[in-house]
Amino acid sequence: MTAINALADLGFETIDNLPLALFSRLVSGPPVGRPLAIGVDTRTRGFSVRALLDILEALESADETKATLLYLDCSANALLRRFSETRRRHPLAQEGTPTHGIDLELDLLSGLRERADILLDTTDLSPHDLRAQLGRWFSDQTSTELSISVQSFSYKRGIPRGVDMVMDCRFLNNPHWVAGLRHLNGTDQKVADYVAKDPRYEAFFAKLCDLLDLLLPAYRAEGKAYFSIAMGCTGGQHRSVGLAESLAAHLGDAGWQVSKRHRELERRDRSA
Repeated sequence: MTAINALADLGFETIDNLPLALFSRLVSGPPVGRPLAIGVDTRTRGFSVRALLDILEALESADETKATLLYLDCSANALLRRFSETRRRHPLAQEGTPTHGIDLELDLLSGLRERADILLDTTDLSPHDLRAQLGRWFSDQTSTELSISVQSFSYKRGIPRGVDMVMDCRFLNNPHWVAGLRHLNGTDQKVADYVAKDPRYEAFFAKLCDLLDLLLPAYRAEGKAYFSIAMGCTGGQHRSVGLAESLAAHLGDAGWQVSKRHRELERRDRSA
């Protein structure tokens, strides 16, 4: 419900758990003049992965309809914690343990996860964080422009899920080993200047910008609505953050719609 409510606040017409049998009737009706968001999960009447994939395929074949599948992902441990906190039974394991239900659900939904246009990992997101993420993706659905997300991350915590392209920045000089820079992060100018002084930086950044300047118009021409690129380094504090900031600035200056996320800085702020 948090996601559905957030999309409603962004101007969507929202329906939660619409029976799958009513999908075709709904979308074939008169246009409502604003984007439509429909929430679906295993509780939805008539739910099946095959049926939902068939619906999406039919929508994609209609020239006047643009359909995006948003999959809200979460780790099994976080799901178990959430069920324990709310003391609710899992809908797929009314007589069993939540762990059993979660395992069944993750297996059942694997086909949708693979098909998702946007994969949003909610494991470490508060309701406020989730609303912010949805706002970055869907704040302007009237636009036909390609939306770009530039992220930074730490390889120690794993590559972000659902990104289209990953760039490894660990070959650059690491500000972590400079005493006066260690406590700062890549949003600080001193750190950005230190990273940019690496003799390999200029060529790398120029080639990365050239690559995206080539690819992004092609993705847009193919009808792709979203593109996400993640910059990774060891700790996700310095090099990847600085490069993500510079890349987002370059893309913004080129006229693209860009959002930024620094995963490890967000985690640090939440734990402070």
